[in-house]
Amino acid sequence: MKYRRLGRSGLKVSEVSLGSWLTYGASTEKEKAIRTIETAYDIGINSFDTANVYATGESEKVVGEALAKYSRDSYVLATKVFWPMGEGPNDSGLSRKHVFEQLHSSLKRLNTDYVDIYYCHRYDTETPVDETLRTIDDLIRQGKILYAGVSEWTAQQIQEAVGTADKYLLNRIVVNQPNYNMFHRYIEEEVVPVSEQHGIGQIVFSPLAQGVLTGKYSLSNRAPEGSRATDPNSNMYMNQFLTDETLAKVEKLGGVAKELDISLSQLAIAWILRLPNIASTLVGATKPEQIIENAKGSDVILTNDIITQIEEILK
Repeated sequence: MKYRRLGRSGLKVSEVSLGSWLTYGASTEKEKAIRTIETAYDIGINSFDTANVYATGESEKVVGEALAKYSRDSYVLATKVFWPMGEGPNDSGLSRKHVFEQLHSSLKRLNTDYVDIYYCHRYDTETPVDETLRTIDDLIRQGKILYAGVSEWTAQQIQEAVGTADKYLLNRIVVNQPNYNMFHRYIEEEVVPVSEQHGIGQIVFSPLAQGVLTGKYSLSNRAPEGSRATDPNSNMYMNQFLTDETLAKVEKLGGVAKELDISLSQLAIAWILRLPNIASTLVGATKPEQIIENAKGSDVILTNDIITQIEEILK
């Protein structure tokens, strides 16, 4: 496993990180989830991601239990705040009250004294950015958070956060977590350039486009038995990728992977890591062999010719 600095910070994260959305604490049985996390750690993955809203806190409990056996300084742990955790008027968003209370709830579920990265899971139009950033800055000064991050913020919102932090001498955000893969590339136009300008790195999610870039799905079989496409709780995110046009491209990309003697998922991960501003890509895994295979994408270096070939397919 290789590691990269996260933006301009000194923090180094594995090029492949393990996420827990739609898996741990929910659809994946606890014992299998813990074995998968242990396998990830054993092969050199040091970056683990969760969120308070994933399975309403259950994901954090599983991740915390699995990592408890390891030295706390040997891994990077991230969680998030924004989405509703209750029905009250202050049970969501990025107000000082919600951020403060949810961090402490997350620390309890994770059974740790601090998180390495705390993400604002979305932008909150109802809370001033300075209120949110000052709250996170206070928690950083208390040693409960090491680095501040945001997820799915626009370039303009990231610029606002940087300007606000500088104006009030607060800790800057060092990482953004956007959705990014071969079929979802919006960050290339504005988010990455603004982030590079301000020393902010990316840890991207959904690198395999909800599993479509594993090669499991095809024009002749759009919903293989036992796949995510057959799960009513998650297939709502997949329909956008199960079109004739996209699946035809997947088939061609599979041919490129075959020529390189790698899996399609490894090709997709290597393609993402071609961008130096991306420090790591988050993958989900429900069993140990999946994380082993995906982690090998970190070892693949794509030549300019291959990247050009991929771009022709994706046009």
